[in-house]
Amino acid sequence: MIKLIGVIALVAGAILLVLGVLGIFGSLETGISPWAFTILGLIFFFSGISLLKHIKDTDTLDK
Repeated sequence: MIKLIGVIALVAGAILLVLGVLGIFGSLETGISPWAFTILGLIFFFSGISLLKHIKDTDTLDK
């Protein structure tokens, strides 16, 4: 479950980063501040990477 959340956060962060960078350089108009997309993209991207890197998947039950 934790790896799934990490993958979702990683993909969402990458999409937000692309939207933010394109908005900053003026080739995409979203109606929202591109800096907000960039900052949220960085947060989601790095949190997704850290979830995938440091936390082991604990879906299995030990008996």
